[in-house]
Amino acid sequence: MSKVKYYYDSETLSYRKIEQKKGRKLGIVLLSLLGIFLSGFVLLVIYLNLPYVETPKEKALKRELANMELQYELLNRKMDQAETVLDQLADRDNNLYRVYFEANPIPENQRKAGFGGVNRYQELEGFDNSKLVVNAHKRIDILTKQIVVQSRSLDEIAQLAENKEKLLAAIPAIQPVRNEDLTRMASGYGYRTDPFTKARKFHWGMDFTAPRGTPIYASGDGVVSRADNTASGYGNHIRIEHGFGYESLYAHLYKYNVRQGQKVKRGDLIGFVGSTGRSEAPHLHYEVFKDGERINPINFYYGNLTAEEFAVLLEKSQQENQSLD
Repeated sequence: MSKVKYYYDSETLSYRKIEQKKGRKLGIVLLSLLGIFLSGFVLLVIYLNLPYVETPKEKALKRELANMELQYELLNRKMDQAETVLDQLADRDNNLYRVYFEANPIPENQRKAGFGGVNRYQELEGFDNSKLVVNAHKRIDILTKQIVVQSRSLDEIAQLAENKEKLLAAIPAIQPVRNEDLTRMASGYGYRTDPFTKARKFHWGMDFTAPRGTPIYASGDGVVSRADNTASGYGNHIRIEHGFGYESLYAHLYKYNVRQGQKVKRGDLIGFVGSTGRSEAPHLHYEVFKDGERINPINFYYGNLTAEEFAVLLEKSQQENQSLD
């Protein structure tokens, strides 16, 4: 039951009952409802925007996440660059270096193969960004393997290059007597007339006619395996083992300038022209062996003859005449 309120009327000098107007009551009710509605609306807006209201800790984590995303993007770019460089290097390796040194190319699937068997990335799974992290680790592992494969290939190429350099230095590639010291090129490789029996027989080397005492030079790097006169017919002679199956022989020498076991370089003075052994006149008899078989020395004079000089020497060496030994 509502309380009855009164007010003092000064005109009548009495208390009168306060009568509330119906319109005022309605206004108060409406105002209350409006207040409730506005309060609810404000609370609703706050509730809906609550996820967007960040605490300092959330802001710090968000910055850290953005930085990690940036670092991941930079890492991807660096891996892209590394893959491009490795692909270019692999292409040069297969199509240039390994071709030049006669080595088999490395297959693409071998260079870029992954890792089979046990799941290497199990501990990285189960997180929000596991796919990104696993993918990055896989790319890094494959890049690492490519680098290892390429490194081993370059080690192999370096060894092949060293062997190639040694081979090029070892091949008997120069004429053992200088052109200016020659009287003439007396006889070449092939069938010639024997100076003693006058029979036609195969001449296994080349004869360079020169005065007694003319310098003789090593035609390639190697080790002197013989410097004696115990081989039948050769007189004082020198043999040089060049390696890679090559050997050169210098016969009918006047005297030696090297000894057995001595290392020599291409162009070193090893002896002097003479006429010892089975020889008709002072000259150098020169032979080249490959894997124990005699081969034509004319094929190796690219080291100190011009094209014109070689053409002249080739023509003379092919003339079937009488040898000097």
